[in-house]
Amino acid sequence: MTTVSERISQSAFDGSRLRVVLMLDLQDGAQQRFLEAYEHLRNQVASVPGHITDQLCQSIENPSQWLITSEWESAPPFLAWVNSEEHVQMVQPLHDCVRSTRSLRFSVLRETTNVATRAPEPPKGRLQSAPRVGDGVVRHALTFTVKPGSEEMVADILAGYTSPEARVDDTTRLRRTSLFMHGNRVVRAVEVQGDLVAALRHVSEQPEVREVEEAINPYLEQDRDLSDPNSARVFFTRAALPAVHHVANAGPAPRDARRHALYYPAKEGCGMALAQMLAQQDELAADDPTCPIAGSTVFQRDDIVVRLIDLRVPLDDTDPDLVIGVRGPRKRGVFKRLMDTDEAGGLTTDRELAHFLARSDMDLITDRRAADS
Repeated sequence: MTTVSERISQSAFDGSRLRVVLMLDLQDGAQQRFLEAYEHLRNQVASVPGHITDQLCQSIENPSQWLITSEWESAPPFLAWVNSEEHVQMVQPLHDCVRSTRSLRFSVLRETTNVATRAPEPPKGRLQSAPRVGDGVVRHALTFTVKPGSEEMVADILAGYTSPEARVDDTTRLRRTSLFMHGNRVVRAVEVQGDLVAALRHVSEQPEVREVEEAINPYLEQDRDLSDPNSARVFFTRAALPAVHHVANAGPAPRDARRHALYYPAKEGCGMALAQMLAQQDELAADDPTCPIAGSTVFQRDDIVVRLIDLRVPLDDTDPDLVIGVRGPRKRGVFKRLMDTDEAGGLTTDRELAHFLARSDMDLITDRRAADS
């Protein structure tokens, strides 16, 4: 059996098949309307590259509880589709019938088939080779833009709120929240021990957080009404910046390690490929105890790529190639082909890469950790 490094707790790039489970609680009397909406769009979903199959199920105990399961050749095509504007528009009729939803994503690790009924053609994609161990922490981020000229005001609002209670319930707690800005783009990264959905719901219900969210509303480029569940859902769906890879490097991570977020403006259509390249670079560095990067998380949505790194040493004392993720033969050339060079600038010489690193390092607004994290 292949051994998977325990340092890699999360990865969308291992090539294994993906099982997606969507649990839904329908509004009273909406069953037939929901079924009709599903029938209308299921053929569109079936034509999405990488999609293998899906099933619509209804609870035998509670007719308001439904389940949609789908299988994909691997995680990247699913993530590309589910994070697209096309998907947001496509599923709107379904969400009009739904009281609440929860989405879960799993790599397929093992599979048992009835010998007598086995299909002649093997399923596409491969199984995950071995279980990941990880640290029990779920990582997620949100990103959105504010109106140009409002950046300083927004930064003050986001830096000044009172932290919510870290404990959510007996099994879930907030560990860390880090807020960054790059121009008028905001990135909020969270780390949760336990149930991410429960933690996000807990945070959204805290008065101090709701006050901050209302305070920044006038400055957002995308309008939202948090009192309207559909408006809030669409906003946070579009703002989701999923973690696609996390690795903890060799050696202990000091508590005073400095957290940085690097913003990578990818060329149109190249965001996933860029995220995968950065993930591979972080894997290669993971077993080097002298590496100044204590841990790295790559977040990606469409052509927005953000890499969160914890540095044991000051940024100015590090090798730009290593910190950017382009160390090794021909990596600079690959990197340049994937990047929007009009926005990122030259990416060939040492001086150009050092300049890119300085510009891509997002401004830290606040970095808050639970007392025992």
